[in-house]
Amino acid sequence: MEDLHTVQPTAVAEHLSWTPTVGQETYDFLDNIVPVDSQDVILSSATDILSKCIPPTASEGRETGVVIGYVQSGKTMSFEAVAALACDNEFQVVIVLAGVSNPLLTQSTTRMVRDLRLEDPQRPRKWIQFTNPDCDHPTINRISDLIAEWRDETTPDMFKQTLLITVLKNHQRLQNLAALFSSLDMAGVPVLIIDDEADQASLNTQINQGYESSTYRRLIQLREALPHHTYLQYTATPQAPLLVNIIDTLSPNFVQVLDPGVDYIGGQEFFAEDSPYVRVIPQADVPTNAVSLETPPESLISALRVFMVGVTIGILESNNIGNRSMLVHPSHRTMHHQEYCGWVRHIFDEWKQILSLPESEFDRMHLLEDFRDAYDDLCLTANDLMPDFDTVASSLLYALRKTRIEEINSRAGMTPQVDWRGTYGWILIGGQALDRGFTVEGLTVTYMPRGIGVGNADTIQQRARFFGYKRPYLGFCRVYLEATTLDSLRNYTHHEDDIRAQLLDFQHSREPLDNWKRAFVLDNRLRPCRNNVLDLDYIRGSFSDDWFVPRNVLAPDFTIRHNRTIISNFVNGLEFDTNPGHPRRSQIQTHLLNDRVPLRDLLSDFLVDLKYVEGSDSQRVTGLLLQLGRALDHDPNERCSIYIMSPQVSRSRTANANGAITYLFQGSDGDVYPGDRLIRHDTNVSIQIHSLQLDPDDDPSNPIDNTIFDVPVVAVWVPGRLSTPWISQSE
Repeated sequence: MEDLHTVQPTAVAEHLSWTPTVGQETYDFLDNIVPVDSQDVILSSATDILSKCIPPTASEGRETGVVIGYVQSGKTMSFEAVAALACDNEFQVVIVLAGVSNPLLTQSTTRMVRDLRLEDPQRPRKWIQFTNPDCDHPTINRISDLIAEWRDETTPDMFKQTLLITVLKNHQRLQNLAALFSSLDMAGVPVLIIDDEADQASLNTQINQGYESSTYRRLIQLREALPHHTYLQYTATPQAPLLVNIIDTLSPNFVQVLDPGVDYIGGQEFFAEDSPYVRVIPQADVPTNAVSLETPPESLISALRVFMVGVTIGILESNNIGNRSMLVHPSHRTMHHQEYCGWVRHIFDEWKQILSLPESEFDRMHLLEDFRDAYDDLCLTANDLMPDFDTVASSLLYALRKTRIEEINSRAGMTPQVDWRGTYGWILIGGQALDRGFTVEGLTVTYMPRGIGVGNADTIQQRARFFGYKRPYLGFCRVYLEATTLDSLRNYTHHEDDIRAQLLDFQHSREPLDNWKRAFVLDNRLRPCRNNVLDLDYIRGSFSDDWFVPRNVLAPDFTIRHNRTIISNFVNGLEFDTNPGHPRRSQIQTHLLNDRVPLRDLLSDFLVDLKYVEGSDSQRVTGLLLQLGRALDHDPNERCSIYIMSPQVSRSRTANANGAITYLFQGSDGDVYPGDRLIRHDTNVSIQIHSLQLDPDDDPSNPIDNTIFDVPVVAVWVPGRLSTPWISQSE
């Protein structure tokens, strides 16, 4: 079995904080590429990100960070700004891991060369660019000369160039790159590695077998060849990078959460209650392994009509400038792509033939009535932008001729490149090739009759190509989804909000991300990511009309003393009354109650400070705290009830060698006492505080050799109305 390599991260600490200098490269990028109203946000974010990287003046060091945006929210623009700022601050090498396919590599390389204006003959030669460089003598010599110019103090600044490398996220390409830098003297050379879509391919997919997957291993070799570098993971779905073992070299040590621009449209808008932009595809229109469709479903035809009305209006209003696109994502199987592509082409051919008929022909008039329905649909959300229907009808045939239909997969060899300049309208039909990282220009209509599959949350979210900067034409957008996919994406929005809020706290505190408790809300039908990249288990749960009771109650003396102090400090500030009950109940069945405690105080001043010694207890209490935090998000004025159980008489329990007791709750005593489990409020969170006398059981191996007094135990009941599914990972 191979040893798993680790690169120990440098902690984010005050002595590493530095302030990047904003220079001409950054200003030029902002002025030429970034909209004016977004320039301050992009610059501030880029400066913050680079300030957490290893300073270029340091002799060596390695750091890992994660940068989190929304799907289609401008992550590329962010890392381009960081790259430009790195150039201004004398980073000598910027490496961009630009996707797992050649189309994505080409897309990223072309955009960076354009946006950083590398080929502009009127600009100084501040960059030298390579794509997928080999480890050959010409390349080695050229890069060696570049590094020598930086090391030579007499070299004028105008001759110092930053090396920009875009490379395919492929084990062979990364091996070439690692070999290239291993053959060079990289001591003291500041390097920035940007991993686009970092949750894909980079992580170790053989961690559970004790081995390293090939791409992961080559990435580690690359990092080992660079003694001075920061590795930035860019992603919209950070579940996998955040849940990998924190000793792994790819586990991030700092986080930056990106804010989208004002025109960004994401899950909040698309999946709001009664959203006018979403349509449910009828189950009869959804192909399955058992049932195939013989003819194009009506919902697909309806979506095509809506799209073409939007294309017609868009092409008239824009004077044929820009693009409008439709995405058809029926399945991961290329046979389905071919089938849907054939249907769409046949429908278009028929429409063009009918619209070429004289105006008085019945078939033409009937077809235009169908398009009128689509027109009326769009009027619901884009009324102010809609010309009269006759104008649309007269130009519809022209728009159909200016719309191309393309199957996007590798069925026939290389995945086709989309020539966005070639025509205005596009209908793209495909699966995985259209998921992650693929930019669809002017996307307005999405038709996705596929379910959630195995339910990996990050994979499902990456299919949301329909998110993006769409506010100017949002009224023309429609999303047709299968019902379970719609529900999953809607629930994912809540998960995304939760995880971003937690990570923003760490971003602002500049605490190492190692300290973050890996817990977040997530729909029970979804997994956070694929399991083969995780070697630490996570548990999932939701307290609903149920008690949280710790499984192990015995802890080291210092932990018991700590919990006693936390409990004492909290309850001493409260007033308690005797809990109502039967007049014949015993002292051990008589408790104290305060049912007026703000839940916020309970959470912040009490529950978060208690300590647990057993791993699953820590995981479950983390989920509990997350669930109660969500309750406060919905209602900051939530109240809870606190019971001090049997304060006059100590209760005795027997503990085994692991510190676990058979039962905590006292049982029922007929009509006199209902039992501890029912000592709670009917609808609010309830807390029971117990103080136990622990006796050892009869096991001779039990390390408890005498009675231990005043052992505090806290149980929490959560009502069903506050149910929230969550995931919590072991620490």
